[in-house]
Amino acid sequence: MLDSHSPHQNRLNANPHLAGKLTGSGPRPPEGGEGACAAFGFMRGVRDRADALEVRFRNGNGVWLNYNWLGTMTFDPSAGLLLKFSGDQIYLVLIRGSNLDRPVEDSGIDLIRAGLQRHRVLWVREMSEKDIRQIGDQGPTIDSIEIGEFETQDALKHWLAQHAPAFHSS
Repeated sequence: MLDSHSPHQNRLNANPHLAGKLTGSGPRPPEGGEGACAAFGFMRGVRDRADALEVRFRNGNGVWLNYNWLGTMTFDPSAGLLLKFSGDQIYLVLIRGSNLDRPVEDSGIDLIRAGLQRHRVLWVREMSEKDIRQIGDQGPTIDSIEIGEFETQDALKHWLAQHAPAFHSS
């Protein structure tokens, strides 16, 4: 237990600016570090970039996709967000939810433009129904995430026709 009258505490109390830096209390710096909302985590710094995107599934499994592989992103508010990663194979990540383009409070970052487009999103996760109800219309929610893995364009087109017809072009 900390003694609020120790010499160390006296020095900290005499300099509130120093106390906030050493103890983690006080206002949080606007740049740097990590932030999160219920749907995704992100790098706070404008110039910070993540190396990979972690996809977290409701069952506890996860997949990491390298941002160097990220190609096109297509957003349709009624159908979701489709990410295409091209590496040793082609991976499509279909994210369904609501308010995916809404900025997170006090951060100015949203999942799509200030987040994924700038490689600042660290992870996205499928949310539980309880979490989705709690957030409601106040912020972004992710109902489901599907990942398809393809070796051929025909297989990719077939998957899109079945799982994401809004993104399928003949």
